[in-house]
Amino acid sequence: MTAEEGKASGGFLKTIISKAEVYIPQVPKPKKKIPLQVRLMWCGIVLFIYMIMGQTPLYGASTPSFDFLAFARVIFASQQGTLIELGIGPIVTAGLLMQLLKGSEIFHLDFKKPEDRELYQTATKIVTYIVIIAESSLYGMAVYGPRMPNHEAIFILIGQLIGASVIIMLMDELVQKGWGLGSGISLFIAAGVAQQVIWSIFSPVPAGDGGPVGVFANIIHGAIHHDFTNLFFRSNQLPGIFGLLITAGVLLILVYTQGIKIEIPIVSTKYRGFSAVYPIKLMYVSNIPVILASALTANAVFMGQIMWANFNPRNANPFLNFLGMFDPTSPSTPTGGILYYVTAPRGLDIVALDPMRAVLYILFMVGIVVLFGRLWIELGGLSAKSAAKNLLDADVQIPGFRRSNQPVENLLQKYIPSVTIIGSIILGLLAGTSDVLGTFGSGTGMLLTVDILINYYNLLVRERVEEVMPSLGALLGRK
Repeated sequence: MTAEEGKASGGFLKTIISKAEVYIPQVPKPKKKIPLQVRLMWCGIVLFIYMIMGQTPLYGASTPSFDFLAFARVIFASQQGTLIELGIGPIVTAGLLMQLLKGSEIFHLDFKKPEDRELYQTATKIVTYIVIIAESSLYGMAVYGPRMPNHEAIFILIGQLIGASVIIMLMDELVQKGWGLGSGISLFIAAGVAQQVIWSIFSPVPAGDGGPVGVFANIIHGAIHHDFTNLFFRSNQLPGIFGLLITAGVLLILVYTQGIKIEIPIVSTKYRGFSAVYPIKLMYVSNIPVILASALTANAVFMGQIMWANFNPRNANPFLNFLGMFDPTSPSTPTGGILYYVTAPRGLDIVALDPMRAVLYILFMVGIVVLFGRLWIELGGLSAKSAAKNLLDADVQIPGFRRSNQPVENLLQKYIPSVTIIGSIILGLLAGTSDVLGTFGSGTGMLLTVDILINYYNLLVRERVEEVMPSLGALLGRK
């Protein structure tokens, strides 16, 4: 496709999206900036509704004996058998598709123009609706369909999945458009992981080994019964003191690495005498590569389960066995094939049965996170070229360098590719190792939660900076 054809195609898409915008439900932006306390209140209301939806079962559906989305629950902030069965999955998928389209410049949008930004948001919403309908229909028919009494019941179930996903999308939009702080997606993920961590530490519910599920509750139970044999390590992936120490260690490492950065001095061209620094963090790519890697693995396992259930339920097909094998009595996790080595063996008791699987899984996570990290730098507008343009657009310059793109880009090129690879390797190691060792809330969940909390802290800092210098506050808010 030539550049002229690309522009013509992009113009045609713009026309369609503009006409469709009238018929798409929108959350209106507030007419004036809302006080921080009110925005935090809206965040609390949205989170409360989401938690209620997570406790509301799907009407007329019986929960399957195994969970097809077990590997994606943390990323998608979802709960099996409830209204948030799909969680934020459709929103995340649609967002990634739009980032790919944006990176390929199919739309040829100028994000400096408000009308083009609104057009991109409308296009994202249209794609989200399409993904919601597609995922709800596929999941409803493939997972719950065989257990439903008739076609009408399947349609009712699919309608519930679509309706709940639309509500989640609107709540996320409400938070992002200024009624709340940050994004609804971040709130839902952080709340889900925090809930798992709190449950693993304090839950008094009896477990299979005779003690309570929670670490502290199990310690008290052991002290009362003078039985300390089951405190440090526990079977069946139950939370123990070892897992608690690993979780605390991962938290400390994440917080420490988030503070490592290269600071490039900058000065304002509009406000004389103002100077600051432009930080290039070691974790420059954030946790997007980990999300992509985990989503890829989850989708691969999900498709493998469907293929196994329909074409290889007895593990008799050599080709499909090479891709993935499952235990008919418990088909939630692979037992052989490629899928077996790209899913985490959670817990030391499982690692001891096949140490090579743990090693290969960690190496796979490192490799795939580095790959997605390099890809996301280019598609997500984080390359040295994009960063140099953002600096100049924010009316700042680097002392000693001409105010033009090329010199600033050459300087940033010395750092950004290096921190991308090093940061991705660290993220892959942390995610893979903490998953293998049995971190509470999963390694990926802890990575996401820490990053979300740090981003909220940066948002609060940005709120203060924007009061003095809006353009610089927006620039710092990207990091």
